[in-house]
Amino acid sequence: MNVNNGLPLIAPKIVPVLDPAFRPAVLANREFRRQAENSQRAVPLRLALEQADGSVFHYPTAVFATDHPLAAGNFTYIERIVKFLLWAWGGYRVYVQGPKTIAEQLQRHFRETPTGRFDAAIMGDKIYERPFEVISAESLPPARASSAPLGRHLNGCRIGFDLGGSDRKAAAVMEGKVVFSEEVVWDPYHQPDPQYHFEGIMDSLRKAAAHLPRVDAIGGSAAGVYVNNRVKVASLFRGVPTDAFNKRVKDLFLEIKKVWNNVPLEIVNDGEVTALAGSMSLGQNAVLGIAMGTSQAGGYVTPEGNITSWLNELAFMPVDYNPGAAVDEWSGDYGCGVQYFSQQAVGKLIPAAGIRVDATLSLPEKLKEVQRLMAAGDERAKKIYQTIGIYLGYGVAHYADFYDLKNVLILGRVTSGQGGDVILDGARDVLRVEFPELSQRIVFHVPNEHDKRHGQAVAAASLPRLA
Repeated sequence: MNVNNGLPLIAPKIVPVLDPAFRPAVLANREFRRQAENSQRAVPLRLALEQADGSVFHYPTAVFATDHPLAAGNFTYIERIVKFLLWAWGGYRVYVQGPKTIAEQLQRHFRETPTGRFDAAIMGDKIYERPFEVISAESLPPARASSAPLGRHLNGCRIGFDLGGSDRKAAAVMEGKVVFSEEVVWDPYHQPDPQYHFEGIMDSLRKAAAHLPRVDAIGGSAAGVYVNNRVKVASLFRGVPTDAFNKRVKDLFLEIKKVWNNVPLEIVNDGEVTALAGSMSLGQNAVLGIAMGTSQAGGYVTPEGNITSWLNELAFMPVDYNPGAAVDEWSGDYGCGVQYFSQQAVGKLIPAAGIRVDATLSLPEKLKEVQRLMAAGDERAKKIYQTIGIYLGYGVAHYADFYDLKNVLILGRVTSGQGGDVILDGARDVLRVEFPELSQRIVFHVPNEHDKRHGQAVAAASLPRLA
């Protein structure tokens, strides 16, 4: 596959052993821009994404003149970038300053295609609660962004919790020291009754509280989008019907706060806490955290040590432009990060590796089988990790075109054991061979054993500020 609806695709120099059809987004984008600039007839195109609080983020690029032979790839190039930016930055309104035909194509895409309607509904209806729209603009609204310090408050007696798709964790923290932590298996994805989630969270909080003389604050992380402690979109609650979601889930954490006598409580995206935990542990900023678990979580700490109002939902960002790539089960779109950097990636690669497992096994159970084989020296299992490592190298290079990166923190169950070392070796090789300038700038990190056990919980516990 060397073209995607007119957009030329570039084969990687380092080919994933189990996915030779992989066509990295970063290579296609960079080659498109190079050819457009060399054509001497490049047409400037600027994008702006607006959020409900008035924040506006700009992205400048260029496309081919409409009568150029390579102009057929203009729309695919811009559509994939808009898709990336929506899930990286967020926004309910997209401005396009450039050829009106591209703006019109984007309008039709978000109005008429299943994947476009999914993104528009999530961004407009659920996250920002405004009608989603694409506007062809003569000029863009001024860029306006805000960032703020996140967490790092360790005084007092605190509870930190982390809600994953297959387990939930909670820790009791006194003056920055973990005095208790526990991990409990649960299955939130397929539960239609929000009471299941409420009781599970409360159970973990009570167990942690039993090890503290008092509870001064509660901080939590979970997959999804949270604004002012209200749930906007979260895979943890995907099994909950819309009516029940609106009635109970949206304000679930406000309900929990009331039960705990309205102590300061903060809930944020788990990726943001991952990045915060990494920044706190490393003593460095400009950190992108990538957690490879049930899904893919991401978070970003700026060079100043702050977070922005960006979404950083890496799971939905395209990293593979092959239109025949694996499809995300939720959005229905192809080539998105969740199929490359999570347990879903492992499950996808098992057949290609020639490994036979019971099809009825859950993804965590399939991962455990691959980890067992890897520990036994099975070359088939090693190929899975090598493939994910190559994915990661090209993925990080792609992220670096949009994020100011110096540090990448990698964690999650997929990276546990010997396979994690293979993944990082593969990613470093890709940067060294394809992107030497990034290889010298970006450093990969993995949490030490203490941080693996407690780092996320401590970072989550540090979120609320005490009066």
